[in-house]
Amino acid sequence: MRVYQNYNQQSQEVSCQALYEYIIDKGYQKASLSNYILDSSWLYKVTAYEYNYKTYVIAEIKENEYSYKTSTYIFCGISNMNWNYFQFGDYNDSNSYGERFHKYIFNYKCDCE
Repeated sequence: MRVYQNYNQQSQEVSCQALYEYIIDKGYQKASLSNYILDSSWLYKVTAYEYNYKTYVIAEIKENEYSYKTSTYIFCGISNMNWNYFQFGDYNDSNSYGERFHKYIFNYKCDCE
């Protein structure tokens, strides 16, 4: 992902870890859904942050449905509409959180290493 600093055109590549730390430090936490709410075999926790009028989602995903070990991923450029459809569903969409995550969030994985 290219991050613009100080609103100028100078860019630099960032690691996913650096982006993750920056967003949780500087961003505003909009919402967080825990495994109790998600009731998913693979989603453990999903948290949305807003930074500079953009939504970032940090998801902890289980290694498998029986594992307590998770890996953390960051997703960039999520629209407010997509976040709301994931969090609350759509009047036409009664899918599970896992299905809605794939539909509204999954394709926005940040381009970082």
